[in-house]
Amino acid sequence: MSHVAFLVPLFPLLGFLINGLGRNQLSRSMSGWIGTGAVFLSFLVSCFLFGKVLENGGSTDTLFYLIRTTDLSIPFAFQVDQLSGLFLLIITGIGTLIHLYSISYMHEEAPHHFARYFAYLNLFVFSMLLLVMGSGFVIMFIGWEGVGLCSYLLIGYWFSNPNYNYAARKAFVMNRIGDLGFLLAIFWIISKLGTTEYAGVLEGVAKLSSTDLTAITLLLFVGAMGKSAQIPLYTWLPDAMAGPTPVSALIHAATMVTAGIYMIARTNLLYTMAPFTQGVVAVTGLLTALFAASIALKQNDIKKVLAYSTVSQLGYMFLGLGVGAYTGAVFHVMTHAFFKALLFLGAGSVIHAMHHEQDIRKMGGLRKHLPVTHLTFLIGCLAIAGIPPLSGFFSKDEILAAAFHANPIYYVLGLGGALMTAFYMFRLYTLTFLGEARYHSDPAHPVHESPAPMLLPLVVLAVLSVAGGWIGIPEWMLSGGHRLEHFLAPIFAASGALAHEHAHLTAAQEWGMVGGATVAIVVVILLAIRSAGREKTDDQPASGILANKWYIDELYEFAIVQPIRSFADLLKSVLERNVIDGCVNGIGRLIHYGSRQMRLIQSGQVGNYLLIMVLSMVVFFLIWFNDNKIMALIHKIF
Repeated sequence: MSHVAFLVPLFPLLGFLINGLGRNQLSRSMSGWIGTGAVFLSFLVSCFLFGKVLENGGSTDTLFYLIRTTDLSIPFAFQVDQLSGLFLLIITGIGTLIHLYSISYMHEEAPHHFARYFAYLNLFVFSMLLLVMGSGFVIMFIGWEGVGLCSYLLIGYWFSNPNYNYAARKAFVMNRIGDLGFLLAIFWIISKLGTTEYAGVLEGVAKLSSTDLTAITLLLFVGAMGKSAQIPLYTWLPDAMAGPTPVSALIHAATMVTAGIYMIARTNLLYTMAPFTQGVVAVTGLLTALFAASIALKQNDIKKVLAYSTVSQLGYMFLGLGVGAYTGAVFHVMTHAFFKALLFLGAGSVIHAMHHEQDIRKMGGLRKHLPVTHLTFLIGCLAIAGIPPLSGFFSKDEILAAAFHANPIYYVLGLGGALMTAFYMFRLYTLTFLGEARYHSDPAHPVHESPAPMLLPLVVLAVLSVAGGWIGIPEWMLSGGHRLEHFLAPIFAASGALAHEHAHLTAAQEWGMVGGATVAIVVVILLAIRSAGREKTDDQPASGILANKWYIDELYEFAIVQPIRSFADLLKSVLERNVIDGCVNGIGRLIHYGSRQMRLIQSGQVGNYLLIMVLSMVVFFLIWFNDNKIMALIHKIF
């Protein structure tokens, strides 16, 4: 295994270099297939490594050392085990489908921009693979910063649009806020344990006090909040829709936003030993899930609805982590990657057919024109709503069951969020595909189904959205079930040994809860379809607190951005101009004036030079004489 693990990130890195350096020479087709082929090769190697993990367990391969001293050793090493192996399949598998989809979706781009796009995508995948495969926090942080940079490049891909540049800067800055917490946690770990390797940290965890554990886990969680878009650092993610739709699918489904979940799952023992932080994680995740779901209820941009849906689903994952359901959270990462990538790529197919129109109020009746897109999108909606036996049903039910065992209030609120999810997704589905057409048909450019390279990923993801959840079917539902839990058991074994035992419900009670929740979701779906069918679809700007996203962006602008900008203007106009510039310019003027005066001494007359020399000798003699007298007086006194 150790001889081939480095190939997984190497192929996307080579794809980035080839497309990036050769962007002015490569054709569209060459750029697209080089970028797609690089990620596909990584997927093949990941499948091989996953098979080795199934046979022999995990292993660590050290390539070289970044730092090696008597006090600190930081290797550049890859760790491929059950957790990283699963994420490798998700990243490279979904990444390959998104690259393939992009070949057709971005075909209108100029060849050099096309190559630049695939270079950025490959660099994004390379950074995410580093993040997942690293054997310690430092390699994770390198990948962490890499995906932050790539998100900036991809969100602002169409850099000629100032609004897109603003969205890219917003994502970059908000992620830097979270990254500071992550970096402080790394320094804290080094100061206490002298290592950044996961194995070393877990071995030395007994040396950490409860204060250390709480502080380190909270700081790590700040990093996770930024990358995985939790309250209050979530507002960058909906604005990330400025990038091309395949980029939205890559960021929201398989890569960047799952980094925070991966980090907490990887360091699960630290969080299990810090119950206060676990509570913070659970409450933050639950609030984010409800808050984002409420906003999605009134959004009319097809990509914005899916964006807030992603924020909400990430909240569920953090709820799972906070209540100790680490396997459930990772399970939901996997199923969410399937159906959310499907939904975003389906939205891209709709946008492609509608000639870049994204307002669902201007759609309708697309079912008959886009049969494959319609069917696959419907499967994605059913999966995210939690309808059995699709994938989202099993993973979301596992998180809600764990929430119920931790605190019934968590379960009730979590179920409320699930009902809102079903409502806004089927409002989106109804306004897009059902009813009468609300767009102006152009005979020269009729609405049409997407080409095969765009439809193939949709079909594959639809199949995964249907069948992908069976790997985590619970034991109470099927004897010998939940193979995913058994597979990940070595990763979470230490946390399981420390976790508090909860009274388990009987199979009948579990069936009752699941059945009741499913009936409620079906009722909400029917209400959503009926309500959306009667909804007014005029072009007037949406009003209301939900349509305006609880005015959070305006609040941040008023409470944070404007005061900082005003303070910066004050520093610029007063401190910099009058004090700093005044000192610098004053020194310059003083030197200039002194030079002009000193120049007068150079008269060219020898007599003047002799007089100055004699006077200088007299001055030096007087100074020397007085110094000797002073020294003699000091010696006489002491």
